Amino acid sequence: MLARDLARSLDPIEFAVDAGLDPDEWQRDLLIGDDRKILLNCCRQSGKSTTAAMLALHDAFYSAPSLTILISPSQRQSTELFRKVATFYHHVEGAPEAELESALRLELKNGSRIVSLPGSEATVRGYSAANTVVIDEASRVPDDLIAAVRPMLATTRGRMIGLSTPYGKRGWFYETWENGADWKKVRITADDCPRITPEFLEDERREMGEWLFRQEYYCEFVDTEEQFFSSAVIEAALKDTGGPLWSG
Repeated sequence: MLARDLARSLDPIEFAVDAGLDPDEWQRDLLIGDDRKILLNCCRQSGKSTTAAMLALHDAFYSAPSLTILISPSQRQSTELFRKVATFYHHVEGAPEAELESALRLELKNGSRIVSLPGSEATVRGYSAANTVVIDEASRVPDDLIAAVRPMLATTRGRMIGLSTPYGKRGWFYETWENGADWKKVRITADDCPRITPEFLEDERREMGEWLFRQEYYCEFVDTEEQFFSSAVIEAALKDTGGPLWSG
């Protein structure tokens, strides 16, 4: 068992397999990488939250004592992400013993903690020195939450992972995807996921409509349906062209 545990610590892919995951190629690349700033622009059911859960659990096992914070727009969503972590934890033979386990947190006897929180600025300010912060549904969290999260990683040089499908051309997730030059960006569409069939996608396109379909399954940043003006029109209106607004 000691040899197996050493192999898992050195190879996160072996750890994932032992935890019950057969990773896709893009998941394998993330598991063995050392990127500190990661954006996952991935379609529904592609495995983005599964990958984040596995990264969090590997840190808790082999970078102890560590603190991982899981954040989503609502506590229900954070709890769902935490449930993936807990499921993998119970699947790993010889896992570190838990000192405390609930529906919202896992504390191990090696000193590591994994905590799920709803995505509001007030709930995250009490935590510091995080090793990993995972922001699920990142396109839907408010910008002030991101401002509250960043200082958690100041002293640890920890890892920040934002995962989501797009939600229009707005907010931190969109701006960072477009302009964050120092972020590792991974885009996985439905065509990249072997578990999604063409028949299912065709049915979804008919049921959802083109805007939602392109957003949820092809990871496109398209203007939201409730916008009266498109993002392109708004951007053009804000540009300083130096000319008059009207003549005459």
